Amino acid sequence: MKAVIVIPARLSSSRLKEKMLADLEGAPLIVRTWEQAMKSRLTTRVVVATDSEKIAAALREVDAEVVMTSPDAACGTDRIAEAADMVGGDVFVNLQGDEPLIDPDTIDLAVAPFFSQDPPPDCTTLVFPMGPDERHLIDDPHVVKAVLDRQGNAMYFSRSPIPYCRETVSGTKFYRHIGLYAFRAEVLKAFVSLPPSMLERTESLEQLRLLENGYRIRCIETATDTPGVNTQEELDEVRRLFRSRFIP
Repeated sequence: MKAVIVIPARLSSSRLKEKMLADLEGAPLIVRTWEQAMKSRLTTRVVVATDSEKIAAALREVDAEVVMTSPDAACGTDRIAEAADMVGGDVFVNLQGDEPLIDPDTIDLAVAPFFSQDPPPDCTTLVFPMGPDERHLIDDPHVVKAVLDRQGNAMYFSRSPIPYCRETVSGTKFYRHIGLYAFRAEVLKAFVSLPPSMLERTESLEQLRLLENGYRIRCIETATDTPGVNTQEELDEVRRLFRSRFIP
């Protein structure tokens, strides 16, 4: 079983200009994400998939493996699938390029079921339990929520509050989705061949395409969550956290 991390990276960004090349204590943000991905123990290869020569040049300076993909890719998953055809593998991990603080153990948490379960899952992703101090996030449409069945498979993802609490029930769990995925190679290939689904377009959540087409997404609970970078404020916070964690 060969598991490969593919990091999709595009230069344009709506809220933070060229964020992949933003300086993070002496190296571009995308390089810091690659460095963390390289620490994964269950994966055998880390590839950055990009259509930007500027991003590729920054990565080649540290001998990172880069695959040039089409500028017409509709989303990160399409870019990963294109790269997967070039590099080969059994399992592909979709790690966003703006996650320079990602814990390598968190990556391995998503990959482990492919090595331990027979048959392996179609797809895995991570969820973070929301405690009482995070209940304000349930109503935030920028925070994607998940509900699971008893086997840990996703029943639904939504930007709306789910489950809706018409009654107060002891033990009701609320999960925040963390957007790291791992796919069996054949599932990834099937995913990008399917047209965008009704629920996917309605919620603007591409993982719903899998659920609508009968694939199962195994959700793995994690106690570790790290911030991504979409705004200048988030970049400033990640810089502060990076200094505290990695610089003596």
